[in-house]
Amino acid sequence: MMCSLWRGSLLTLTSSLNRRVFQCCRQLGRSYNIASCMPEAVAFQGVSDHSGLYKFSVNESDRFWGAVARQRLSWISPFHTVQNCDFSQGKIKWFEGGKLNVSVNCLDRHVQTCPERVALIWERDEPGTEVKITYRQLLELTCRLGNLLKRQGVRRGDCVTIYMPPCPLAVASMLACARIGAAHNVVFAGFSSEALADRIRDAQSSTVITVNQGVRGGKVVDLKRTVDQAVQNCPSVQQVLVAMRTENTVAMTDRDVPLEEEMMKEDVVCEPVAMDSEDVLFLLYTSGSTGKPKGLVHTQAGYLLYTSLTHRYVFNYHDGDVFGCVADIGWITGHSYIVYGPLCNGGTTVLFESTPVYPNPGRYWEMVERLGINQFYGAPTAIRLLLKYGDEWVQNYNRSSLKTLGSVFLLKNVRHCWLRAVGEPINTEAWEWYHRVVGDGRCPVVDTWWQTETGGICIAPRPSDPEAEIVPGMAMRPFYGIKPALLDTEGEVLSSNDSTGALCISQAWPGMARTIHNHHQRFTETYFHPYPGFFFTGDGAHRSKEGYYQIVGRLDDVINVSGHRLGTAELEDVVNQCPGVAESAAIGYSHDIKGEGVYVFVVLKKAVMVEEDVLAQQLREMVSRSIAKYACPDFIQVVRCLPKTRSGKIMRRVLRKVVERNTDELGDLSTLDDPDSVHEVISGHRRLCGDGKQQ
Repeated sequence: MMCSLWRGSLLTLTSSLNRRVFQCCRQLGRSYNIASCMPEAVAFQGVSDHSGLYKFSVNESDRFWGAVARQRLSWISPFHTVQNCDFSQGKIKWFEGGKLNVSVNCLDRHVQTCPERVALIWERDEPGTEVKITYRQLLELTCRLGNLLKRQGVRRGDCVTIYMPPCPLAVASMLACARIGAAHNVVFAGFSSEALADRIRDAQSSTVITVNQGVRGGKVVDLKRTVDQAVQNCPSVQQVLVAMRTENTVAMTDRDVPLEEEMMKEDVVCEPVAMDSEDVLFLLYTSGSTGKPKGLVHTQAGYLLYTSLTHRYVFNYHDGDVFGCVADIGWITGHSYIVYGPLCNGGTTVLFESTPVYPNPGRYWEMVERLGINQFYGAPTAIRLLLKYGDEWVQNYNRSSLKTLGSVFLLKNVRHCWLRAVGEPINTEAWEWYHRVVGDGRCPVVDTWWQTETGGICIAPRPSDPEAEIVPGMAMRPFYGIKPALLDTEGEVLSSNDSTGALCISQAWPGMARTIHNHHQRFTETYFHPYPGFFFTGDGAHRSKEGYYQIVGRLDDVINVSGHRLGTAELEDVVNQCPGVAESAAIGYSHDIKGEGVYVFVVLKKAVMVEEDVLAQQLREMVSRSIAKYACPDFIQVVRCLPKTRSGKIMRRVLRKVVERNTDELGDLSTLDDPDSVHEVISGHRRLCGDGKQQ
């Protein structure tokens, strides 16, 4: 079985650009029983529809979350207190007194009822060589690995660092840690040795799990070599467990342990440890405003409950569906919607190892056809990239499997599928293409908003009442238990609709991070001090006349032009509506007169040929019409591609440094997918600003 793990075959639009609404989830019948959607609602007096259920979840928070937690999770010992939270102290505690084991909730209870159901489909880099792992097999892997970790000296409360690409053994490593009471620290397998070392040291890990090599986009990456370089500066590391992704041998030291070989010596039974609800489940490091990564702490019961509930209701997931989230497990999206949410729900989840364009731009859609994916969760950056290649690569493949079946929002004969967009806000053109081409005009595109700090999706168009509208590009509706608030610069709550302000959340929810590892003061200062009594997300948002929420971007991604605050996402959305533009990135820079000027980087669609001056004039006219004259870019630079991480996120920090002419402060570029793109951006910037012809 160990050998087979690695080598086995193991948007129709209905109105104008200003407001395009997609009506979805129509129910032709008149009756709508909310309890058939959420059985716990039977006990909630006066709740008869989604709106009532949402109001109950925020007004009767203890009753709502208590009922859901008792029903959805398997407890070793029951909890006695639903929540004990105080934002003024940054104190967040849920389900105190309760004991459970996360791996039991994700594996054992499903093995008892459906042992041969597929838990994981590993979509390897090589197309057509997917590996399927059942719940029984995944439990066996997890137990063997848990026993191996214990033999290597890992104990309850330790933190194990995992530096692996998306693969079954990476998931088993996460679950093995949860089973024996250790925390895990998954580090994206594109980070440099220095970045990895920083995270190992901060987590104080004695054990690292990795692979000999990674394979991505047809290229082999020496991950073990990166780990070797990192641990030279990590005195706490005592052993490195090394799995074999490729046939290539790597140098092994006395510290290194051959993972598969040693696992096979272990028993297939590993007794799960009873963990307190608020024991640490994992650390996940995210960029901080100071430049030093912050290790956000997520705990056991609250996080697991929230990810499972959002996975079930935002994605309308049902037993038998195949859930395709194409994120990396090194990010919170992978934690929540590849591993913990789907597995807690007994789902079948896809692990995507490759890239959207390998071996060609049809990779996603060929995978959808071959694996029969029902829900597809992708990033706007990838969607914009694929839009650049045109419709043919999508239409070559059958995507009819993209659907939801038997939900309360649909009659059985009405077929809809669900597409998701994560990360940055999705622009209008990409939304339309996603809906019209990928979804054949029948698939709602649901833009979700959340963060590493929130643990799971907080605002999304679904769940909702059956015939509720979806507005393109809007996150729209808060999830159960989430109570958003908009605050102005004076800290006053903006209570009316058609308002824009800092997006905060006014009460606790189970999935939120508990602290920053070893730095609780930084946690409270970052999230609770800016607006006392609220959790500050760092994002700005607009609440429409109808009460829907639209994310306008990070508040530090707002350009202040002559006293006018301009959201970069808003500006990019207009630029991306130009027929020849595939994607863009807007950056603010210091301007002697206006305070800040606007600099826009543009990637053209394939085969589009246009003079840069002509394009600049066209885009300025579009921005002037759609926003205002003050928003017109001072500089528009055409680039072959934007510098992005391997996960597809635009490196705006790098672009900002280039525009500010601080190229000697670019920082760590090891996560870039195409390092040459930075040099091209720098040379283009010098050419453009050197002659000053656009300014």
